[in-house]
Amino acid sequence: MAIENAYWYGEKADDRHERAVALLQAFRMYRAAEVAMRRRTREAMSMGENDLLVLRYLLRAQREGRRVSPSELTRYLGVSTASMTAIIDRLEKSDHVRRERHATDRRSIHVIPTAETDHEVRATLGKMHERMLAAVIDMTPEETRIVTETLARLQSAVDQVDSPPPSD
Repeated sequence: MAIENAYWYGEKADDRHERAVALLQAFRMYRAAEVAMRRRTREAMSMGENDLLVLRYLLRAQREGRRVSPSELTRYLGVSTASMTAIIDRLEKSDHVRRERHATDRRSIHVIPTAETDHEVRATLGKMHERMLAAVIDMTPEETRIVTETLARLQSAVDQVDSPPPSD
């Protein structure tokens, strides 16, 4: 494995280095599997990545008892107002969401996922979520703590953006 990962992590320095590279490779393989799962989900539901992200956000907000405006979705995805309008139009046309007038401000609307969408997402992803839970349910509290802390450290490492080298 050291030769395969030497490009990114250098040649094997010691056993600690080898274990760290093996762990990073396992996370890379998991991420690749998750990306493939998301692609299959988008294909099964006939929608794009942003469409699916909007639906997941709306379903989470609905479970929390919150109403979501188009501007909140625009900020969440970091897209233009025009792009968000196009996404909502597509999702409304495919009966995944509906627009509903704000109760007190008639100029504002909320975007609401339909009941059918909740059922479709659960049918599409439910079994996978059950398998994921089964894969980790028997971990000890110590194992859970270690994995959780490791993932947080990796998240912190990838969230840091390196400045590009200055151009001459």
